[in-house]
Amino acid sequence: MSRHVRKTGEPSAFSRVAPEAGLLLGAGRAILMQLAHPQIGEAIAQHSDFASNPLSRLMHTLGYIYALSNGTAEQQRTMIAYVNGAHRTVRGTRNEAEGTPAYSALDPRLQLWVAATLFDSARVIARQVLAGDGAHDEELYQQYSLLGEALQMPKDLWPATIQDFDLYLEQALAALSTTGRTRQLAEDLFAARNAPWWIRACLPLMRDVTIAQLPALVRDQFGYELSKKVHRRNAVAIAAARMASRVLPTAIRHLPMKIMLRHVDRMTPGQH
Repeated sequence: MSRHVRKTGEPSAFSRVAPEAGLLLGAGRAILMQLAHPQIGEAIAQHSDFASNPLSRLMHTLGYIYALSNGTAEQQRTMIAYVNGAHRTVRGTRNEAEGTPAYSALDPRLQLWVAATLFDSARVIARQVLAGDGAHDEELYQQYSLLGEALQMPKDLWPATIQDFDLYLEQALAALSTTGRTRQLAEDLFAARNAPWWIRACLPLMRDVTIAQLPALVRDQFGYELSKKVHRRNAVAIAAARMASRVLPTAIRHLPMKIMLRHVDRMTPGQH
């Protein structure tokens, strides 16, 4: 039985919700929550091309989500192999002089946090733009654990219920902290100087939506202000996404997923 299908033959909650294009409004939120984790932020700064190609992490994260939620077995194997390969050499020791922490991308606790940011950002946006009560959908919550389990995260590390998850999230948010380097990486994400012009044109709005949607603790860590302009532009973007989720056909709403899965098909073994 496919992980995307219930025993009744109906699609799973994960496979229904994850492809919705409206959820892309939470992508920047998830990435900044990851950057604000001291170990993950340091790992990204030291071992990735984020500064020169900040959209790469977003693209591969989307490919991973779409493959795990709706991809073929081959697409899932490709993305799992890609992420595992990319993570294998990402490690560092504590630097007392700079005050930077030790880290390893294979640490299950860090994988838990990455999966947690993806679920929390999805439910925050889903609550605002999708019909239904995805924010309290226990089935959807349990299936998002696949994003961590497909790597090295033990299944029992994922909080048992949404209520347990909320407690974990509250504690984790209180432990986040940014540095000058990670704050600059956030600005690099929204500048995306090497991206096509049509992507760069959308990024100022994406920046404002991200600032508005961030947990207050994370927003403060990055030094962002929830101004009237940011609040207004976020409201317009959310209203447009909510309308689009109701009037556009499924084929259009799921187009980003289809494009990303075609990219996964073109990936070769060992590509990083």
